[in-house]
Amino acid sequence: MSWDWDDTTLAALTGFLRDRGLHGGDPAPRRIGDGHSNLTYLIRVAGGNAVLRRPPPPPLPKGANDVLREARVLAALGEQKVPTPAVHAVAQAGEVLDVPFYIMEHIPGPILTADLPANFAGPEAGAALAFGLIEGLAQLHAVDWRACGLGDFGRPENFNARHLKRLTGLMEMRDGPVPAHLADTAAALGRDVPPESGDAILHNDYRLGNVIWSPDAPPKLMAVLDWELATIGDPLLDLGYFACCYPVPGEAPTPTQELSAALLAPGVPPRDAVLARYAEHTGADLSRLGWYAAMAAWKLAVLYDYQHREARDAYYADATQAPRFIAAAERFLATPLTV
Repeated sequence: MSWDWDDTTLAALTGFLRDRGLHGGDPAPRRIGDGHSNLTYLIRVAGGNAVLRRPPPPPLPKGANDVLREARVLAALGEQKVPTPAVHAVAQAGEVLDVPFYIMEHIPGPILTADLPANFAGPEAGAALAFGLIEGLAQLHAVDWRACGLGDFGRPENFNARHLKRLTGLMEMRDGPVPAHLADTAAALGRDVPPESGDAILHNDYRLGNVIWSPDAPPKLMAVLDWELATIGDPLLDLGYFACCYPVPGEAPTPTQELSAALLAPGVPPRDAVLARYAEHTGADLSRLGWYAAMAAWKLAVLYDYQHREARDAYYADATQAPRFIAAAERFLATPLTV
């Protein structure tokens, strides 16, 4: 993922900003975030700062134009209750750079992963944090995706079986046999695929590290980020992913739970209480949530295993990552989530 701005690309970006009334002098792009897919830059624009999102450099992986899907769903959510940054401009591949990109509003505030700020400590702040996070997901799933212009954004029919089949294909895309821990979990999931609980906009990576909070306590959800995987499907898959990423005291953490370790701080409600809040807000039946959480954990195992084999990003070099997700999937299948 080695790429940097040069005189040519900076000049092209400056002209693009000027043409769209966003020019505020030297854009001075600065890499921010630690994402492992798209590249994110803070840039200077008229009136302050903005954020530019683009895919990694060519050769582009499959789905590299997902930044355009991301921009589309953000624009569609602009008038909804879900807090999202506004989209300022979109560029197609070849229009400015050799890849597509978009520019969105910069929303200042902390992004939390391993630790909580000192002013977020205690039961009141912890409850505001955890319940604010899950209520944001409930708000997303309540959006009328057809009415907001996303009627052709995905195919919710038979979503669970199709999603399992697609990820199975990725799992099998390898030289040699599929490791038993991946194949066995896929088979267990395939034996009991639930019918869709409904249809909604799925974020598909909804976890603590993908949102921005207010700088001051009590924590308030200011913006949901990283929509590159968004689609239309069964909302319980989003909730299962959330459950898979929410750490539990005494359990060996998955890699995504490590990225949400701040939720283990004293005063933050436990996972079961947070999932129950989602049910209160949506009326959803969570009796099959264990399957969805196991599906999310297996999916992450497949994706991490694939990235490990591709060896493009040092983050995925640890060969224990995928087995740790499988261990979580086995727990979800063996012991139903209590809500």
